[in-house]
Amino acid sequence: MKQFGNIYLIAATSVIGGALFGFDISSMSAIISTAPYKCQFNQQGNNPETGACQGPDDVVQGGITASMPGGSWLGALFSGIITDMFGRKTSIQIGAIIWIIGSIIVCASQNIPMLIVGRIINGFSVGICSAQVPVYISELSPPSKRGRFIGMQQWAITWGIAIMFFICYGSHFINGSAAFRLPWGLQMIPAILLFFGLMVLPESPRWLAKHDRWEEAKDVLILVHGKGDPHSQLVAREMAEIREVVDFERANADVSYFELFRPKMINRTHIGLFTQIWSQLTGMNVMMYYISYIFTMTGSGDDVLLPSGIQFIINVVMTVPALIWLDRWGRRWPMLVGAFFMCLWLCINAGLFAVYSHPPAPHQFDTAAISMVISGRPAKAVIASTYLFVASYAPTWGPVSWTYPAELYPLRVRGKAVALATSANWAFNFALAYFVPPSFANITWKTYVLFAVFCFAMFWHTFFMFPETANKTLEEVAAIFEDEGPGSIKYIGIPAWKTHNDRSIVRLERNLASSEEKIGIEHSTSPKS
Repeated sequence: MKQFGNIYLIAATSVIGGALFGFDISSMSAIISTAPYKCQFNQQGNNPETGACQGPDDVVQGGITASMPGGSWLGALFSGIITDMFGRKTSIQIGAIIWIIGSIIVCASQNIPMLIVGRIINGFSVGICSAQVPVYISELSPPSKRGRFIGMQQWAITWGIAIMFFICYGSHFINGSAAFRLPWGLQMIPAILLFFGLMVLPESPRWLAKHDRWEEAKDVLILVHGKGDPHSQLVAREMAEIREVVDFERANADVSYFELFRPKMINRTHIGLFTQIWSQLTGMNVMMYYISYIFTMTGSGDDVLLPSGIQFIINVVMTVPALIWLDRWGRRWPMLVGAFFMCLWLCINAGLFAVYSHPPAPHQFDTAAISMVISGRPAKAVIASTYLFVASYAPTWGPVSWTYPAELYPLRVRGKAVALATSANWAFNFALAYFVPPSFANITWKTYVLFAVFCFAMFWHTFFMFPETANKTLEEVAAIFEDEGPGSIKYIGIPAWKTHNDRSIVRLERNLASSEEKIGIEHSTSPKS
């Protein structure tokens, strides 16, 4: 079968796996406040005053929401084994098939247990795709554009959120269970496109080389990086580096997850884990899952879906600058700037709710999670601050949290290491999805304070421990963590604040470097003087 080597096509097709996660977020956040959903899963019975269906209580709704990231945690862990056995591309296709099965169960759900089982299966699929799509793209992308292409994973998530949200918005005018069954059924379509689209794309050349399929690996590099030219300097350089790494790693024992916690690897493992953990502790996905609760608190009326939709549009639009300039910005500065501004907006929301809100009247709302009411100018300020929070996350921690872990690890552990890091994302996603409704019910505005503290902590953790990886080959990134060079720290490598973003790789990729540069091109793997 003919294969296409255009890296934009490869990235655009594979990141449909990210769109599946986005579909799930808004298919829940846009539906939990609608009457058909509440009546179908009416665990609390009817409101004694109005007679309206109250739906699941805050704890059960937290469990329903959290079931998907719970499944994703398991899927991310298993994805490391699946991808090492079957390849990056095939593992994503397996994820697409599992998503279709889960979507059928969710669409047909008759009760809460059936809904939870379907969402766990969907989550298992998202765990596989979210872990292996960045690995697949990182192993096919040229170094100078790797951030842009992996960042497309986050952009696909934002598109999935926005598209499914407006499908749900249109469906909520339908009477009966079709209001939520229709969007839950339509979310199978992207997985079908993903499965068949990947058939005409190449496998990762690094995975092929690891399995002694050298000719195929070279053909893929010629197709993708050499644009059909077997004499391309970039292809020759990458093949030499891949061969050197594979030969070295072959001399080592087979890799298990325990390898990631050995002294030489523990720093990289901790950075990858915390990149994903901090991306959850920003509170962004909480904003996405429970935005209808927050806007109900601000007195947005019965139809909170439309103002919620503005947030999803901001998320899509503000991810675009990262796709264009992330490789120019690097990785460290977007994370530092994003953490600072998210902390600021969370503190503002906490202050507004603390000073100007009051408890709702008895039976005013169907869930205890809507525990505050705020109105007037303070309510408008809360909405504006929420939008600004999303605008701060979208070009920073959103795309970087997917780009960065995939760049940190040597080939022999990359599949399992990224899987472990992504599993941390889903473990905390699960915990937060379950925790936030009871948190709003019990500690109200202090929930915002908690996330602001997390953002403050992640700023300093990033500054001192997260090195710059932009515009380096994956093999060069590994050299940053070597602790035997001048100025390096034992078990850490070059101090993070001494690494920098050197874009001289761009000249080499364009075959414009001088012969001296091709031999001795330097990156920030050496500390600044």
